[in-house]
Amino acid sequence: MASAIDQTQLSQWQAAFERDGHVCLAQYLAGDSFAELQENLERYIREIVPNLSAKLAFFENPEDPSTLKQMQYMQDEDPFFAEYCRRDCFVKLAETFLGDQVIPQGVEYFNKPPGIGTPTPPHQDGYYFCLVPNQAVTLWIALDVVNEENGCLRYVSGSHRDGVRPHGASNVLGFSQGLQDWSAADEAREVMQVLQPGDVLAHHSLTVHRADANRSNRSRRAVGLVYYAASAKVDPAAHQRYVDSLQVQHTGMGIQESEE
Repeated sequence: MASAIDQTQLSQWQAAFERDGHVCLAQYLAGDSFAELQENLERYIREIVPNLSAKLAFFENPEDPSTLKQMQYMQDEDPFFAEYCRRDCFVKLAETFLGDQVIPQGVEYFNKPPGIGTPTPPHQDGYYFCLVPNQAVTLWIALDVVNEENGCLRYVSGSHRDGVRPHGASNVLGFSQGLQDWSAADEAREVMQVLQPGDVLAHHSLTVHRADANRSNRSRRAVGLVYYAASAKVDPAAHQRYVDSLQVQHTGMGIQESEE
């Protein structure tokens, strides 16, 4: 990890983020820093996941632990991840991108298991966050090689300037809301992100993105760190609409009292 970020590089990242709503920080996490994250993630999956409720760990097949696809609120379950999302190397990045002080919101894990990882519907994280103003950033840390074969992310460049768009129930576990007005124009503006382990993607909460299915024999794992701008507040009415939709979907899936 770059302990002292070159200011020229930081300015370039900031300009790209402001223009496109997303930017790739190649090899931002490397060496011992990358190994530390890997080791603690493996420990978390080995020691903590077996005791988690269905609202905190999602599986493609609940009967098969190897199909773990998503984990949420990891900072609430483990002191390492509670500290990890507060590290200056991530907080200062988030503050640079949002132009504001930030409040760490949490640590998430995303995976598309080999051969069965399902597509992620087009969406904006900001629809889930329900913020006013909708100012937040996700730092998405690639743990594997990510490409077209195993479920790469695709961003609609510039979509962060279009506000919150209509979403509806997707019935996709872990991504309960999907864009309702997805169009060929969106697809034409998409940028595919091919990543190496240790690359970090930063995307704005209003940037439309999706991900392909994993049809390969490789995993597609990542850790996400979410930061809200200090000036952003949750809209209670919007949040309740989201929670209501989520609960209906999870009830249909046999998952009770769950939140994303």
